[in-house]
Amino acid sequence: MAVHGENGEGKYTAMIVCWLLGNGCLFSWNSMLTIEDYYVNLFPDYHPTRVLTLVYQPFALGTLAILAYKEAKINTRRRNLFGYSLFFISSLLVLVLDLATSGKGGIGTYIGICLISGAFGVADAHVQGGMVGDLSLMCPEFIQSFLAGLAASGALTSALRLITKAAFENSKGGLRKGAMMFFAISTFFELLCVLLYAHVFPKLPIVKYYRSKAASEGSKTVSADLAAGGIQTLTGEGVEEDPKHMERLGNKQLFFQNMDYAANLFLVYVLTLSIFPGFLSEDTGSHSLGTWYALVLIAMYNVWDLVGRYIPLIEILKLKSRKGLMIASISRFLLIPAFYFTAKYGDQGWMIMLTSYLGLSNGYLTVCVLTVAPEGYKGPEQNALGNLLVLCVTGGIFAGVTLDWLWLIGKGW
Repeated sequence: MAVHGENGEGKYTAMIVCWLLGNGCLFSWNSMLTIEDYYVNLFPDYHPTRVLTLVYQPFALGTLAILAYKEAKINTRRRNLFGYSLFFISSLLVLVLDLATSGKGGIGTYIGICLISGAFGVADAHVQGGMVGDLSLMCPEFIQSFLAGLAASGALTSALRLITKAAFENSKGGLRKGAMMFFAISTFFELLCVLLYAHVFPKLPIVKYYRSKAASEGSKTVSADLAAGGIQTLTGEGVEEDPKHMERLGNKQLFFQNMDYAANLFLVYVLTLSIFPGFLSEDTGSHSLGTWYALVLIAMYNVWDLVGRYIPLIEILKLKSRKGLMIASISRFLLIPAFYFTAKYGDQGWMIMLTSYLGLSNGYLTVCVLTVAPEGYKGPEQNALGNLLVLCVTGGIFAGVTLDWLWLIGKGW
C-alpha cells in the first residue's frame, strides 16, 4: 500500500468525490433555506426563516455532542451512510408532504416541515462530524474539497432557485412549482451521495492507504471502511493489542490543546448565523429588486463563501498563525454595526457588498482552521479533533440562530 502514498493513485478522484459528498451534506438543508420565499408565502405568521433554523440546530447539536463523545467506538461507515440515507428520506418527505396537502399552509403542515427540519439536523450531525473526522486523518486537500462542497451546495441551490423562480414566476402556482422542482433535484442528489460513499469512496487506493495508516496507529473507526475497500488484514487483533497504539490523547486533552481553534470556529459561526439567513431575509427593507432581493443576498453570500474556501489552496494566502486566526475571527464582529447601519441608511449595493464579505471571510477562516488544526496528530486523534471542531461549529451556529432573534426587538411580531 505504500506506493499509494500522499500523492498516490486516485487522489484527484477522491477530491471530486469529497466535493460531491460535502455538497450532499448541506444540499437538502440549503434547499430548505433557499425556498424560504415559498415558506414565507405559505406560513406568513410563523417566521419560517428563523423557526426552521432554530428547530434544526438543537437536533444537530445534541446528536453531534453524543457522537463526538462516543467517537472512538463508532463505526464511521455506518454513521455516514445513515446520515446520507436520512438526508435522502427527509428530502423525499418534503415532496410527499407538499403533494399530500396540495401545497396548502396551516399549522399541521408547518409542524410537519419543522419535524423534517429536525431530521435534517440529525442527518447533518452524523455526516458532517463523521466526514470531517474521517478526512482529518487523510490529506488536507480532502478536507478542503469537502468544505468547498459544503459551500458549493449553497451556491448551487441559490443558482437553481433563481433559475426556477425566473422560469415559473409568471405561471399559476409558480412559486410552488419552482420549490418542488428544487426538492426533487435535492432528493436525487442525496441518493447519489449514498451510492458514492457506499461504493466508490472506500475503494480508491489513496483512501485505502490513509485508512490503513490510521488503523496501524490504533484507529478502530475505519475497520468497516477498510473491509468495504477489500482490506481485512490491518483491522485484526495485532494492531489493537500493541500498547503503543492504545496511547492517544483523550477528548478533553485534545480540546484544551486546541481551544483557540475551537473558539475561532465558534465565533465565526455565531457571527455568520446571527445575520444569515434570518436578518437578510426579513430585516433589510424594501428595495428595487423587490422579491428578488433576499434571494440575491443569499446567493451572494453562498458564492463568496465558496470562493473563500478555495483561497487557502494558494499557500501564500493561507493563514496558519494561531494569533492571526484569532484576530481575524474576533474582528468580524465589526460586521454587526455595519449591517445594522447599512440596513437602516444604505442602499442595496452596500448590503450586497457586506453580505459578500460575510461569506468570503466565513469560508476562508473555516478552511484555514480545519486544515491546520489536525497537523501533528495521529489518525485516531485527528478523527477525534475533527469531531470536536465540528461540534464547535454547530454550537456557534446554534448560538447564532438564537441571537438572530434579537434583530426583531422593537419591531413587533
